[in-house]
Amino acid sequence: MSRRELDRLRDIAAACTAIGGYIDRSDADEEIVFDAIRARLMEIGEAVKDLDPAMTSTEPSIPWSEIARMRDHLAHRYFDTTHAIVTATARNDIPELARAVQRLLGD
Repeated sequence: MSRRELDRLRDIAAACTAIGGYIDRSDADEEIVFDAIRARLMEIGEAVKDLDPAMTSTEPSIPWSEIARMRDHLAHRYFDTTHAIVTATARNDIPELARAVQRLLGD
């Protein structure tokens, strides 16, 4: 694994941790919390785009290409973003992604 990939994995882990903190501290229906989660999801998607498919294939339960597509949707169709999808992603999918990233990092 290259240094760049390690950095990207660390970026994803940090964004997952931040999202978890936002969810724990406040309701995602609050506009500022929603915006913060959305921004972190975009960070995750951008970082995922730089990961080697050979590496991500070792975690097949994670929908890596869907994560990248979600980033594009959030960035380019922000006016068409459903709070429920963002909230469900933050609550249900981010913890699983965080665990997968920790395994990839060897933690």
